[in-house]
Amino acid sequence: MQGENDPLAAFWMPFTANRAYKAAPRQLVSARGMYYRSADGREILDATAGLWCCNAGHCRAEIVEAIATTAATLDFAPTFQLGHPLPFELAQRLAALMPAGLDRIFFTNSGSESVDTALKIALAVQRARGEGTRTRLIGRERGYHGVGFGGISVGGIGNNRRAFGSGLPGTGHLRHTHDPVRNAFSRSFPAHGAELADDLQRLVDLHGAETIAAVIVEPMAGSTGVLVPPAGYLGRLREICDRHGILLIFDEVITGFGRVGAATAAEAWGVTPDIITMAKGLTNAAVPMGAVAVRRALHDAVIDAAPGGIELFHGYTYSGHPLAAAAGLAALDLYAREGLFARAAELAPHWEEAVHGLKGARHVTDIRNIGLVAGIELEPREGAPGARAMELFHAAFDAGLLIRVTGDIVALSPPLIVEREQIDAMAGMLGALLDGVA
Repeated sequence: MQGENDPLAAFWMPFTANRAYKAAPRQLVSARGMYYRSADGREILDATAGLWCCNAGHCRAEIVEAIATTAATLDFAPTFQLGHPLPFELAQRLAALMPAGLDRIFFTNSGSESVDTALKIALAVQRARGEGTRTRLIGRERGYHGVGFGGISVGGIGNNRRAFGSGLPGTGHLRHTHDPVRNAFSRSFPAHGAELADDLQRLVDLHGAETIAAVIVEPMAGSTGVLVPPAGYLGRLREICDRHGILLIFDEVITGFGRVGAATAAEAWGVTPDIITMAKGLTNAAVPMGAVAVRRALHDAVIDAAPGGIELFHGYTYSGHPLAAAAGLAALDLYAREGLFARAAELAPHWEEAVHGLKGARHVTDIRNIGLVAGIELEPREGAPGARAMELFHAAFDAGLLIRVTGDIVALSPPLIVEREQIDAMAGMLGALLDGVA
């Protein structure tokens, strides 16, 4: 490992093979529109919207100006027992974008915090309703819900859980929906697998509905490799929750703000949960911020059950931070003015044709897509799972293309400002690069 005089040594990088990176660092030093610029001066076409988050592209002037103006006017103001105008305005704007009824907004600083907040709200709601025995939280295998202890407990990615103990007690997991035998090379929603939602009924039968507070799922599981829900799956999950008084939480940290052609996947796909978690595209990633949208009736249950004073003993120093709220308002203005959510829906057919054009490319075993997102699964290298995709990641960067890989899956999610020619370039570059990967 590097010594104390090494300029790379001090930063313990997140979700990174630190030794490998610091032996051969690749750095980004600036960005604009659809492109990053590398430390050696090359343009890098962004096929991942940074990290699923720069939905309007990079360094948009309107957002930059809003942040700068606010920083010079109100750098910080507490939101504990005080307030400032910006988060109230942003909450009202966000509420108008959410499915009907989800119009109470709690601000956080990340997707991880949004998830832990949503789980705590779900427990508080059940307690306020007089159902304090409902403490069990259900997630799903291969689900990613951030890195808080709540998130990793309901999450279903082994490496994210293994080193950190047993997590929250009383959690359970539905089976994941990935079924390449029946659904390989699906376009949009896979035809098979709606019945997997019945896993929730199995857990109800095992534990009793009176013990289950909430179920949390990503409408589309992103970080585990773009697992698109089978047709009818989410609606079936909603029905089972309704039958048994279980709250349904959609983790829309990735799918929110246009990624699947609408403000939320709930809107795009016609299934309304009780709680939605958000982050990433909320501010176009210019300032860290997350949010939780809650049904008004659930919010009111918690507020009305409190005898007085503070109703929910939860929050963050930076909840509704002025700079983050200003960035969020500017991002929402930008999304609306440029019609980016609708633009994603309009581009989706071209995107689908481009990524499925890689069927038959070397090493490709499956392709799946929805909205402006795609997963391209590669055959693992014998004895070295993940190595082939990581080699492709490095080769793509060196060739001027930023992709994301998870295991042996390539995940693509470009900014919503992407042009058709850039979509074609991404697919063409990947096809050529795959030919050169062993």
